Amino acid sequence: MEELENNNHGEAWKGGDRPFKSSYGKLMMWFFLITDALTFSAFLVSYGFFRYTAVEPVTEKSLWPVPEEVFSHFPFLTGEHPLLFVALMTFILIMSSVTMVLAVNYGHKMQKKKVVLWLSLTIIGGATFLGSQAWEWGHFIHGDKGAIQLNRNLEVVHIAKEDVIDGKDTMVLSSVYELMNADKYGHHDFSIDTVLNQLRERPSFGIRLANKDYKSNLETFEYFETSEPLEIILGAGLKKNEYGTQDFGDCFFFITGFHGFHVFSGVIILIVILINVIKGTYQRRGHYEMVEKVGLYWHFVDLVWVFVFTFFYLV
Repeated sequence: MEELENNNHGEAWKGGDRPFKSSYGKLMMWFFLITDALTFSAFLVSYGFFRYTAVEPVTEKSLWPVPEEVFSHFPFLTGEHPLLFVALMTFILIMSSVTMVLAVNYGHKMQKKKVVLWLSLTIIGGATFLGSQAWEWGHFIHGDKGAIQLNRNLEVVHIAKEDVIDGKDTMVLSSVYELMNADKYGHHDFSIDTVLNQLRERPSFGIRLANKDYKSNLETFEYFETSEPLEIILGAGLKKNEYGTQDFGDCFFFITGFHGFHVFSGVIILIVILINVIKGTYQRRGHYEMVEKVGLYWHFVDLVWVFVFTFFYLV
């Protein structure tokens, strides 16, 4: 009996077994996706840590920028459209997953022309997402509101203005551009003194603090007595941004950039696979396993974006 068990163990370790009938290539792709999932998980957990520790010590009010205010733009449309463009990007990427499923399905059926069609549509979807993300990055970097950075804890405050909503006097978020009567799509270099002088001359304008509290014009200059304005911030960079805490800008660039790199890599791989499909490489092999393997990667990239969209933009 003992000899039989040893023989069985010997057979098992000879190699050649295929767990779940998966090829070596598929198993390696799954190993890669698991490790990549851990990497993205670490990024999102770190983001959560930065976000939920960005609070005011006394009031415990959040100092984190509001995504609905930051991502409120849409190409060729004026006005505020909170998260609409990001939702469109998400829809495009999800639809590219559908086309990828169809490409894999027709690969199993050895229907070359339909594989070419659906792979091409997947590439178009991925390229469209990348173009949309590039536009979003450009808008994020340029900014559309501007802000004032103070010397106390490098707090970033925004311009606000008086308004009447439902018959009640209130204050709403405005912008440096509106205060200065300047085009927000142009390139400007406002000095802190120029903005403060304009703020004094327009008493209907005030500021909104990082904790989202509003201050009237009079209260604004009283606040500036203890928190000296340092400079005007327009747009976002790696060192500072107009939206608020620098961690927000860093997380945006790092998480969306890392995901965008994955999408870019996926599009390049899909193009290579498409060329091979057109040349008939996989038809001659008798299977389209390469299409299936790149499909696993593409679905993973799409799934990761769903989590990024949920935790970075929605929550």
